[in-house]
Amino acid sequence: MASLSPEPVTTQEAVDDCVIIGAGPAGLTAAIYLARFRLNIRLFDSGDSRAAWIPRTNNHAGYPDGIPGRDLLRLMLTQAERFGAVREEAMVTAIEPVGDGFIVRIGDRGVRARSVLLATGVVNNRPEMDVDLHSRALAAGLLRYCPICDGYEVTDRRVGVIGQGQHGMKEALFLRAYTRDVTLVSPVEDMELDAACEAALDDAGVVRVQGPCGGFAIEGERFAFDTAEGRMSFDSVYPAMGSVIRSSLAVAAGARATAEGCLEVDDHQRTSLPGLFAAGDVVKGLDQISHAMGEAGVAATTIRNMLSDQRPIRR
Repeated sequence: MASLSPEPVTTQEAVDDCVIIGAGPAGLTAAIYLARFRLNIRLFDSGDSRAAWIPRTNNHAGYPDGIPGRDLLRLMLTQAERFGAVREEAMVTAIEPVGDGFIVRIGDRGVRARSVLLATGVVNNRPEMDVDLHSRALAAGLLRYCPICDGYEVTDRRVGVIGQGQHGMKEALFLRAYTRDVTLVSPVEDMELDAACEAALDDAGVVRVQGPCGGFAIEGERFAFDTAEGRMSFDSVYPAMGSVIRSSLAVAAGARATAEGCLEVDDHQRTSLPGLFAAGDVVKGLDQISHAMGEAGVAATTIRNMLSDQRPIRR
């Protein structure tokens, strides 16, 4: 029996100066810079930026009353589009180095680019619960993922941390700076704490509760769930369960990453693969909007200068 031939892939003939993958704070900042450098750019985004989860960020400079994450992303996209950036909601499936550039695959379509900037971020590992419940709890500030971003908002509140091992311990101790009432709950039976971790938690007055936990629900003005020691409720709960770095596209193309999956870059956001850049949470560093935007500015400027060195930009 004859084998089935693969579906044909259509590749555009025109070559973009840069394809940006991801439209969170890093991707949109880069789009603004590159568009204002008068380069031909294309922005692909799957519509799942972690910044969109933020009910209101209060530590992003320039917004004294804070700004919801979705509003910030909308304003940044409007700004990028004003200067000619084009965003398309699509899932990129591969980045292929070809000659002195790349083909970016979107399903059965290929887009040619002289350079690529990966700004795909990370995905937080979530406790198992209904998607609608997760969304409502986030919007109400009952469920939070970034104590650096919003630890101030839980000052003197009853806080639960779902986590284990050193990661769970560190997040609980970080939040202890804002409130005396912090409880570390294991998501599974074993909390995986060594003697030093237990001593640090005891010294800080952080309560430890064994798991597993589940049965999540919004009850009144609190977020509640079952534990091995009974049902508990909190003003805010922080899942400290790690995250998955979205670096697989770059790694598959040949870029180096750390054991955790963070892309390795130099001081100009260049990966180990020439012409491929990365910025934001997909790179090891502080997972903050301001940090992502700074890295994107560096990457965009380096891309502009690299392309100009290859072929002077003239208009």
